[in-house]
Amino acid sequence: MDFATHCDQLEIEGARFVDLARGADRDSTVFACPEWTVSDLLEHVGFVHRWAEHLVRVRAPRRISGKDMDFPRGPATPEWLADGLDQLVATLRASDPDDAMWAWGEDQHVRYWARRQLHETLVHRLDLEEARAIVGDVDPDVAADAIDEFFANIESASAFSPAVKNLVGHGEIIEFIADDGPIWTVRLQEVGFQFLPDAPRSDASVRARATELLPVIYRRRTLEGASCVVDGRRDLVEFWLANSALD
Repeated sequence: MDFATHCDQLEIEGARFVDLARGADRDSTVFACPEWTVSDLLEHVGFVHRWAEHLVRVRAPRRISGKDMDFPRGPATPEWLADGLDQLVATLRASDPDDAMWAWGEDQHVRYWARRQLHETLVHRLDLEEARAIVGDVDPDVAADAIDEFFANIESASAFSPAVKNLVGHGEIIEFIADDGPIWTVRLQEVGFQFLPDAPRSDASVRARATELLPVIYRRRTLEGASCVVDGRRDLVEFWLANSALD
């Protein structure tokens, strides 16, 4: 998926999130983040959109704390959410995706933020749907891209998700297989892990459609809840999932 498509899909996902916010019970629990209410989730998404927009607009050469930006955290009305989304999409579309800037992931360019904010918004849209007992759909191509981006950035996430540093081993190989898309292969090493272009063998694999695999990788659903098929060492798959969550 290219930069323009990421921007288009961000606008679509953001609009779905805003629509879900209308009539939502603000005191409901967000199951994937049990310490959050729906109100907390709405404030988070609206704030993150504004934070990312500012970073892109100024081409931030280094991380700028959201606390230093003094952005309002609401009230998280649908109109406030839509305003932040519109600003973010407009700033991204007006920017050169190849411009260099800070990002917490591997791709230190403007284009990183279109992709990152698309998938951040998508996953939180799933959170809001679950809080409202709604089952929505996910575009399979977007789901596969979200998984790919997660794996591309997971090593960098150790800065704020320290459990990632536990993902070590002795050469064990795990395959994550999207039945309707790519295969991602990771080898656990004595120091860190490495993604491989292919796997001559594997010690464990987990497979499902990309739309089912996505919430498992993001720890929004259990393996059983997403109807995933695990072959080989299930403990390796569970070990990866337990330590790769983004805090």
